[in-house]
Amino acid sequence: RASEPRPPWWRRGWLFDLAAVASYLTLAAWVTYRLWLRPAGGLADNKADQAFFEWNLAHGARVVTEHINPFFSDRMNVPDGVNMMANTSVLGISLPFAPITLAYGAHTAFTVFLTFAFVTTAITWYFILSRYLLPGARVAAWVGAAFCAFAPGMISQGNGHPNIVCQFLVPVLIWRTLELRKPGRWLRNGLWLGLVVIWQAFINLEILFMTVVGLGIFVLVMALARREVRQAWRPFLSGLAVAGGLAVAALWYPLHVQFHGPGAYQGLPVYVRRFGADLASYVAFSRESLFGDASTSTGLSQNPAEANAFFGWPLIILLIGLIAWLRRSAVVVGLALVAVTFAVFSFGPELRLHGHPTGIPSVWKLFIDTPVLSSAVPTRWALAVIPVVGMLLAVAAARAGALARRLGAWRGHLFRAATVAVFAVALVPIAPTALRAGPLAAAPAFITAGTWRPYTAGGRSLVFIPPATSGNSDPLRWSAQYLDAIPFTHGYFLGPNGKDGTAMFTAVVRPTTSFLVLARRSRVSPPISDRLREQSREDLRFWRAGAIVLVPQPDPVMTARYRVAMTRLLGFAPREVGGVELWDVRSRS
Repeated sequence: RASEPRPPWWRRGWLFDLAAVASYLTLAAWVTYRLWLRPAGGLADNKADQAFFEWNLAHGARVVTEHINPFFSDRMNVPDGVNMMANTSVLGISLPFAPITLAYGAHTAFTVFLTFAFVTTAITWYFILSRYLLPGARVAAWVGAAFCAFAPGMISQGNGHPNIVCQFLVPVLIWRTLELRKPGRWLRNGLWLGLVVIWQAFINLEILFMTVVGLGIFVLVMALARREVRQAWRPFLSGLAVAGGLAVAALWYPLHVQFHGPGAYQGLPVYVRRFGADLASYVAFSRESLFGDASTSTGLSQNPAEANAFFGWPLIILLIGLIAWLRRSAVVVGLALVAVTFAVFSFGPELRLHGHPTGIPSVWKLFIDTPVLSSAVPTRWALAVIPVVGMLLAVAAARAGALARRLGAWRGHLFRAATVAVFAVALVPIAPTALRAGPLAAAPAFITAGTWRPYTAGGRSLVFIPPATSGNSDPLRWSAQYLDAIPFTHGYFLGPNGKDGTAMFTAVVRPTTSFLVLARRSRVSPPISDRLREQSREDLRFWRAGAIVLVPQPDPVMTARYRVAMTRLLGFAPREVGGVELWDVRSRS
């Protein structure tokens, strides 16, 4: 044995593991490098969601340092506040990330969070695949894990949705669920699974729900196909009961707050519930892919952050061929069924083709108004297809490697070369590109110098002009700089619309808000009545406003419109304070 030659480095397990981890770090750095190089900038295609998650990271830091309520915040949408459980508050990340947020600020913490999401998702998939699902098949595991973390849909979600990219617990959930079948360890395995479920619930409930549905379908298929799986029902169900009991005990109150607490809503807006993946997008190349650009993806998704179903026609052809080749495998059949189910769900209530509705209803039409499911975005089911495809690729690569070893020397080498070529044709075109970055508006001295503090003393708030919304998310970023210490009205969040209880993406509209919208759209200052002035005073009292803050707009004409309109409404002119125009309304609220 001592005289046997050492295997080449790519067959030395620990060295390959290091190389795999290094490759994932490199890919994550490539995808996010523009954010690292422009620390004062941000995501060019989704500034609003970036600002929202920076605000969430700051909220988590305040939970740690000030011991505030983690499930509710009174610093945005004053005085109603924001239901954090109903707004993907990512407490499962923001709390452990608190030291980073406190040391370097929420803006830097967001970039770390996004990079961390890509890297850890790839690493956990690699180790679960190579150690548990496909023991010893390191190359196959590397391919599958890379796809799970860096598929086009994941890169698209990198445009402002790190909570969805952050799927490092998904393979752990799969592993711990499959471990439940082992006899004699049902209690321990159930406890471990329950803890993972709880952690994932505080990162993203949507991903947790999709994982549970996929596991349910897969386990059912395996139970029907394999006798030994059916025979393991006692420890499996016992462990599942333990996991469920632990999860319910820990999550019942947060979920109660989410669905019945202050700021809860009953389903997403109807137009969001209709967001479905275009049939053509499954065979198209994403703008975030090597072979893709705006011309290959325009009209096939709702926005750059929801281009979820872009796999490219070479990969779709390869998948069809692989499933046909491995059709006798119950594992492959189960995975294929899960993928097809998720793809059908992703179409939404009506099939669309090349951006146009076909009039053909889809399965999701049955669930669009169902409680809980009415809070899901249908197109995101396409994201659940990604890890299933990653596992199919890993299984196929492992089978191909085993077949190559049985073929002998030269035929095995030819088969490996052919396999690499086929996989390259399918995967290279969808290799990830770097996320686009752009400049962000600098905070005025009124914010950076802390001049805002006297105007918020005694529980008062700031009313920004234009009001904080998805179109003006700067107040969220500026508040995050001070760990959400700046209380402000309006905001970018999900809350009840005040009519039927469904969600809207900002505060309930009040008369002063409507007046500001009209002022923005009108060339002439809108008419002002005594009734409007009285309503404005009521709004200021409702908001507990300390100051109305007009931030200079990129278009000076727009700044002038706001200034004239608000001056006429309040009856006095603003004064310049720290780079903003400010109406001190403390005496009126």
